[in-house]
Amino acid sequence: MKRRIGKPLRPAPPETVPMIRVAGREVPVTVQRSSRARKMKIKVGAAQGIVLVLPRSVPLKTGYAFLQEQRDWIAETAAALPTPVVFADGALVPLFGVDHVIRHVPEQRGFVWREAGCLYVAGESSHLPRRVTDWMKKEIRNHITDQAQRYADRLEVRIAGISVRDQTSRWGSCSSARRLNFSWRLIFMPENVCHYVIAHEVAHLRHMNHSQEFWDTVTLLFGDSRQERRWLRENGAGVHRYGG
Repeated sequence: MKRRIGKPLRPAPPETVPMIRVAGREVPVTVQRSSRARKMKIKVGAAQGIVLVLPRSVPLKTGYAFLQEQRDWIAETAAALPTPVVFADGALVPLFGVDHVIRHVPEQRGFVWREAGCLYVAGESSHLPRRVTDWMKKEIRNHITDQAQRYADRLEVRIAGISVRDQTSRWGSCSSARRLNFSWRLIFMPENVCHYVIAHEVAHLRHMNHSQEFWDTVTLLFGDSRQERRWLRENGAGVHRYGG
């Protein structure tokens, strides 16, 4: 049977909510429509800010009224979030769980390098945040690629490709096309936690589910992962504070 090909569907225009006043300042809100949501929900995070999740049938004005009712809770939750750490001279950042101090060295040649607990950044100060971010993304991509290939070789499975993004809802994913996607913020986690995430996604190349067979494969590659999963639950949200 031939498939009928019509005009491509245009994406629905994004919904906008008026700025909501929280703790004395105006804050933007992102709206997400979900076919699985049964009720309205508000998420507050260091990476995504304030997100209003609405079932598809709920009017936008109803969601905005819900936001207004929850302003005190939003303010309390936002106040409890970790303080953002901007990439700048003197900032302290963990690289694979080891604290490093960013040092701006404008008189030096080169770009970024790591040495003796410091991350040195040459060039103009206005370029420092971008250079640090670019260096970290390259470092974590190389680390992930090497470790993922080791795990894949053990399972005798093929990786179609690896990408590194700034994902906020998950640390990694595996597509049906055998492509692995990871958050570049794995670089802020202890190395064992990072390796667990990599093993988890490589295991999906054999089992595209979370069956007992899948978890047995994770254990085969990595070993007991209870400690690493606990770290992610307790500390994972905190890695979004860096670079923001």
